[in-house]
Amino acid sequence: MIDPLPDPLTIALADLPLAEVRYFQSVDSTNTHCLGWAGEDAHDLSLAVADHQSAGRGRADRQWVTNPGAALAFSIILRPAGNETDCLPFFSPLGAVAIRAALDRLYGLQAEIKWPNDILVARRKLAGILVENLWDGGRLQAIIIGIGININPKALPPPASLLFPATCVETEVGQPVDRWQLLAGVLKALLAWRARLGTPGFFEEWSSHLAFRGERVCITDPLKPDLIGRMTGIDPGGDLLIITDDGISHAVTIGDVRLRAV
Repeated sequence: MIDPLPDPLTIALADLPLAEVRYFQSVDSTNTHCLGWAGEDAHDLSLAVADHQSAGRGRADRQWVTNPGAALAFSIILRPAGNETDCLPFFSPLGAVAIRAALDRLYGLQAEIKWPNDILVARRKLAGILVENLWDGGRLQAIIIGIGININPKALPPPASLLFPATCVETEVGQPVDRWQLLAGVLKALLAWRARLGTPGFFEEWSSHLAFRGERVCITDPLKPDLIGRMTGIDPGGDLLIITDDGISHAVTIGDVRLRAV
């Protein structure tokens, strides 16, 4: 059930050119809701925000925990126009670039982007992104960017269940954080960088903040043997570049890939 927007959320989003905002005290998944909404009448820049997700999803259908009052969980619907349809690999980093920019501007946090779509602070995961596309045959109808950001320690699952160490904004800032202010900051940055999607400036912003760049890493993929080598960056298509000890360069495409510093 769609709930009335809390007044602080309405105020925070007042100067953003959003088509419509739907707020849920509890929902299974904002991405799932937006996939259905996009298939109906949702316009570009329609936003779904949830206080609690009962079946939040990350990449590869992993569960994303969203406890009430503890995190930001939202999805935005984009209707691609013009050359945006040629930039599909860049909508996940678009979310990452926007989160990183907002954390820096609002709190001075120096976040890194863990390829392809996680945000790290102090080498701990603070946010994740799930991008899903809605197709009508061969025509792209919509892109849904789902974002989850850990705001306070109650957002963190038990350490034993984590695939990567986690943290939250309040722990890193050392004080309470207005999550609606952060939501507005991320959306403003997303709109600004969307206008530069696919440009050299966008690519530089993404690549210059990559975590583990120049370090030895291990890429694990359930369908392939582990790949260990030095991470050198990303190529123009968004693939991760790894040089193994035999001097061979490998381009790793986006998939169910886990990245670890060695």
